[in-house]
Amino acid sequence: MTMLTIYNDTAPETPLLHTDDAAVIKKELNALGVVFERWKALQPLAADASQEDVLAAYGPEVERVKREGGYTTADVLRVTPDFPNKEAIRAKFLNEHTHTEDEVRFFVEGQGAFYLRLNGKVHKVVCTQDDLISVPNGTKHWFDMGPNPNITAIRFFEQIEGWTPHFTGDDIALRFPKLDDVA
Repeated sequence: MTMLTIYNDTAPETPLLHTDDAAVIKKELNALGVVFERWKALQPLAADASQEDVLAAYGPEVERVKREGGYTTADVLRVTPDFPNKEAIRAKFLNEHTHTEDEVRFFVEGQGAFYLRLNGKVHKVVCTQDDLISVPNGTKHWFDMGPNPNITAIRFFEQIEGWTPHFTGDDIALRFPKLDDVA
């Protein structure tokens, strides 16, 4: 289930807001310049659908996002429980970082949590199937795919190089509940 939990960035033990109401989530995130949308596939997808099949199922929305955001490419990422090096990949993105371009993800299946640090608060956004999130470039954030990921996501890029993480060196992510934790 899609959820938003907002914390003061110095008080991870006390949520200020916790909601699964999509309208509230969209309003809260949009106020920060973060795009949040929900889409439905135009056709059902097989569990082993190819990248081309996934992109075709969401074709009009993918093309709209590319056009509106100036993204030159979209691809599909799959991370499963048997994915090689999943622990190392999870650990890497659990560190706070920024990018020089927007981080745009649409969740075809599975879930992941984006933690956005803005205006003295941490916004934990658990994205699930049918969620699109666009984290503006320069936003301090981290991502948790959970200990047993099963994610299929469409990623949008201006240039692959722009998506390189630039780590802040702050250990703030260690203080907040992970995707497998409560709240």
